[in-house]
Amino acid sequence: MSTSQREPSWAVFVDRTTIALPAPIVDRAGTFLLGDLPLTPRPGGLFQAQSRRFPHLRAHKAFSVREMADAALGELLRDRLLVTGRDSDGEITVRTGVQLAGVLDDLYADAADACLGLVLDDDRPRLSVWAPTARTVELELFRTPADEPKLLPMLRDDLTGVWSAAIKPKWMGRYYRYRVQVWHPQAQRVVTTSVTDPYSLALATDSTHSLLVDLDDPELAPPGWSTAAKPPPVAPARMQIAEVSIRDFSVFDHSLPPAERGTYTAFTRPDSASMRHLRSLADAGLTHLHLLPAADFASVPDRRRDQATVARDLAALPPGSPEQQAEVAAIAGRDGYNWGYDPWHYTTPEGSYAVDPAGPARILEFRSMVAALNAAGLRVVLDVVYNHTRAAGLDRFSVLDRLVPGYYHRLLPDGSVADSTCCPGTAPEHMMMSKLVVDSVVTWARHYKIDGFRFDLMGHHPRANILEVRVNLDHLTADVEGVDGKQIYLYGEGWNFGEVADDARFAQATQLNMAGTGIGTFNDRLRDAVRGGHPFGDPTTPGFATGLGSSTPLVVHDQVKVGLAGGLAAYRFVNHAGHEQTGAQVDYNGAPSGYATNPGEAVNYVDAHDNEILYDAMAFKLPITTPPAERARLQVLALALVVLSQGAGFVALGSERLRSKSLDRNSYDSGDWFNQIRWDPQLGNGFGLGLPPAADNEDRWPLAGPLLAHPALTPPPELIEMTAERYRELLRIRRSSPVFGLPTADEVQRRLTFPLGGPGETPGVIVMCLDGTGLDPVWSRVVAVFNATGDETVQPLPGGTAGLRLHPELTDSADPLLRTAVAAEAGLRVPARSVAVFVLDAT
Repeated sequence: MSTSQREPSWAVFVDRTTIALPAPIVDRAGTFLLGDLPLTPRPGGLFQAQSRRFPHLRAHKAFSVREMADAALGELLRDRLLVTGRDSDGEITVRTGVQLAGVLDDLYADAADACLGLVLDDDRPRLSVWAPTARTVELELFRTPADEPKLLPMLRDDLTGVWSAAIKPKWMGRYYRYRVQVWHPQAQRVVTTSVTDPYSLALATDSTHSLLVDLDDPELAPPGWSTAAKPPPVAPARMQIAEVSIRDFSVFDHSLPPAERGTYTAFTRPDSASMRHLRSLADAGLTHLHLLPAADFASVPDRRRDQATVARDLAALPPGSPEQQAEVAAIAGRDGYNWGYDPWHYTTPEGSYAVDPAGPARILEFRSMVAALNAAGLRVVLDVVYNHTRAAGLDRFSVLDRLVPGYYHRLLPDGSVADSTCCPGTAPEHMMMSKLVVDSVVTWARHYKIDGFRFDLMGHHPRANILEVRVNLDHLTADVEGVDGKQIYLYGEGWNFGEVADDARFAQATQLNMAGTGIGTFNDRLRDAVRGGHPFGDPTTPGFATGLGSSTPLVVHDQVKVGLAGGLAAYRFVNHAGHEQTGAQVDYNGAPSGYATNPGEAVNYVDAHDNEILYDAMAFKLPITTPPAERARLQVLALALVVLSQGAGFVALGSERLRSKSLDRNSYDSGDWFNQIRWDPQLGNGFGLGLPPAADNEDRWPLAGPLLAHPALTPPPELIEMTAERYRELLRIRRSSPVFGLPTADEVQRRLTFPLGGPGETPGVIVMCLDGTGLDPVWSRVVAVFNATGDETVQPLPGGTAGLRLHPELTDSADPLLRTAVAAEAGLRVPARSVAVFVLDAT
């Protein structure tokens, strides 16, 4: 058998009492052995508790395992384990490996309470690693990564399967690895492998070795770290979040020294162009900055000198040329760019974002970034990727699977590793993977003062795992840990797909399942109604804000309104047919448009790092003849549907500046050229930098080429500046009244209405009324009119418009056209492709 393949493992060691086998396997033999142990068929199948724990095994046949002492069972699990079956003639007709995760969780249940990694908070400093199936584990201790290691024995705790070695204080600052001898199913033999610590707190350059550091060491903290005040807490329904890659943020900021561009340190330079802009957004009402993955990932060399760069002058090439992407693709995988969704070590800052990636310096740089963002008025969200690893097996990027083969990853029925997440998928349904997730998040919260966590592909996590994270964060207090864990917001991608879909293996952390937990999920319903189509469909399909205009089907209005109401399942309103309907009753591709219980559980957005950024989506959807100013106004309209909605709002940083990625729909490895944010509007917005990389975009090149070559689709500097200021106006409007971001579903139901709903509603125009009576001391009524049509609209209000006036933020709007909006006797007059907000003074 090839060493790159695992032996099929159809048998599942559910717990110490039971082996489960698929019925077709059972039909091939009459008797079965686990090693030398006879297996006894259990006619009733799995016990109820087992079926609840492993619902995907309910149809399997169950076999009882002879009772064994803990020590004997532990020894059995440290060797190669096979189930064999014989027919009536005694011939072997079944021979299969065994999946061990269930029995390991059963036998080593006490490991859930073990302290792993470097343990310094008691009187017995030590390194501990969970490796219950290993035959031996030794500690390799290095003075420098280039030195030969000193080998130290590690002792095994038979109760937990944890191996530990005492640590001397003088060893702090040294490097280490674990030397593990273990039977590995990929090699089909016992292997000895040297592996880093999955609980690493610091790493050598390029993650070759783990590093012993004390995160409480004052030398690793910026001045005032322990006493610095956070920006005021923000309720989830009031949050406005901008998302950015650390590298994208400043790699093209020429106001910074070259060595600091694309690094943590760039955020600490308040006078840079990038930070001046970010601070202006915070001053207007942006509350959080969401950083794409910043934990150690595998795809980028840490040192700048080791990162390949493009030699040609790409700016000199034609805007619709394929040559730029060819140059970028030629060095992809060796350059300095990747989004970072290929995690290697979950709890150490990424080295390539550090000015100095060697040793513990990156810890100080990361903390300095957090402190600087807090000082700028922003809380910090970290994008975390616990649902998969870069590699499994014996690959050099594999850590978990070299320590406990076959445990930390989710296995398919034949024992192969699931990869529906794009990479080897982890199994947070297993006790110790769940523990790793919880321990890692708590470390980031406690030692790096992270204010929120966005879980990548959260639907591949059990709901119970995310709730356990929530409980553990809630236990952090400002008095003891220096962190108020209850103020940390959790949200993620609650998508339902893959081998876990429809709760096949556990109750997933999906959109519908997370309702009522206070944990947020991205609202794709509003996204698709506003943008049009679907991320994987025809890119030219328009939506409410991207070209449907006066042809908008009123059912799309219903979907947008549910989003404006915070995606609430129970929100009642008059639908397009004139009937009262709830958010859950509005259809979204066979699912409910409204799914949240509370408004803070919906994260409303119209673009993110995935798929085309908003400007590029509009480029595909709008007629090529659409004037640049109208493109900008529609961009603002789309963003307004996020900013002025109930629930949390989310935007890809740069969309407020008409940012483009030259029509790239998946720029994760497209280099700085396609991803950089251009802070100087004289240099354009990133549109027309060449055809996007062929790997994910070549099928759209016939559409993209003419668009990229059209000079009018690159907006002039004044439009970029106007759009940014219009976004700031929207943020200030949201901040100006508590009716935006209502805390409960009851408050949303009581205060939010769409008075013109029904079959007579003007297609492409939505009027939203918010009642501030008894809540807002300044305005008793706020009315927003979203006009996505190409014509001025006049919208009458029940009860008239007396006393309404344009919001003070808009009377001198950056867009001169919007200043013409007025509350007239006939109704609210709003110019084409614009959003206007009117207010009525409180009495």
